[in-house]
Amino acid sequence: MISVEEALTRCMALVAPLPSETVPLTQAAGRWMSAPAVAKRDQPPFAASAMDGYAVQGDPGPDDNFLVIGEAGAGHAFEGRVGPGQAVRIFTGAPVPEGATRVIIQEDVVRLDDRIILKDGLDTGTHIRPLGQDFRAGDSLSPRRLRPNDLALLAAMNIPAVQATRKPVVAIVATGDELVMPGEDPAPDQIIASNSFALKALVEAEGAEARLLPIAGDNAKELATVLGLAEDADLIVTIGGASVGDHDLVGKTAGLDHSFWKIAMRPGKPLMAGRLNGLPMLGLPGNPVSAIVCGHLFLLPMVRAMLGQPDPAPRARKARLTVDLPPNGPRAHYMRARLTQTDAMPEIAPFDRQDSALLSILGQADALLIRPVEAPACRTGDTVDYIPL
Repeated sequence: MISVEEALTRCMALVAPLPSETVPLTQAAGRWMSAPAVAKRDQPPFAASAMDGYAVQGDPGPDDNFLVIGEAGAGHAFEGRVGPGQAVRIFTGAPVPEGATRVIIQEDVVRLDDRIILKDGLDTGTHIRPLGQDFRAGDSLSPRRLRPNDLALLAAMNIPAVQATRKPVVAIVATGDELVMPGEDPAPDQIIASNSFALKALVEAEGAEARLLPIAGDNAKELATVLGLAEDADLIVTIGGASVGDHDLVGKTAGLDHSFWKIAMRPGKPLMAGRLNGLPMLGLPGNPVSAIVCGHLFLLPMVRAMLGQPDPAPRARKARLTVDLPPNGPRAHYMRARLTQTDAMPEIAPFDRQDSALLSILGQADALLIRPVEAPACRTGDTVDYIPL
């Protein structure tokens, strides 16, 4: 058995960033932008009013009055110049007219026909957003996973399309004669295939395209047929069939070049990885919790690496333990746990039941508490590492 860290290193060695493609901004949400985006204009592209009011020159005070010579609205600039004793009615977002140095907010003004008089106690702010206050032409947005806020920024930068890494296609193959799909009528000795649905959701949430292939039964011919459907995928993920039983055929598949098999971890000891006919392949355990935990620890980092993310590995965080824990053994233990947020460090408590078949426990968990190999006993209040789910 190899360590979790060594297994992750070997998984990362199987994948590389995929080519980029041009993606319209309307389709770019959640995509990994692979090249910097450079602003084509200043924002705002002109000095703009930050309030509704009157644009004037100088630093006037109470009882000063001005002749209103025009109006400026968003998208409708005043073409003239504001001189001493003059004002232009202006609205939020409108270009500040030439000559104006301040916007008097409308609440501080009395309007009498074509003149305004300033009230006592008027606001002293200029209420003008300078040209380029937000960003300047030539400023850039670095590569990242694009969020809705990023799309607004890119649009304001006058960028209609971005370079984004092509979505990795992940083919997911559940194996085993005991499996049937949800909604079918299982025989007394069969169970419902569940792991593949969680894995599909995980990789899609990370920005990949998941393809659920038919369940492969426990015979070499059927397994080869189903795996043949994944020839155009970027990553093949199998579930089950990676142990040592007579019916565990994934590890014996023709064309499979092993990188490793079995890791010092629970749940997830029979994890396997390599290349299948040249394609990266990850063989997950069949137990539901084992498959999904390994999906978080190994599958998602592989997807992130294919997208070009520079830091694809899971990031451990810190929490304060709320129970005592005994020493750990020779395998790293990723315990299903529940977090409680506090004003300081989060608190964490593992569930009493850690069986790798208990999906109901995994469904309640929001963290994996990490117990390293041969870790000593922990006491309530100790700081421990965890990975959020």
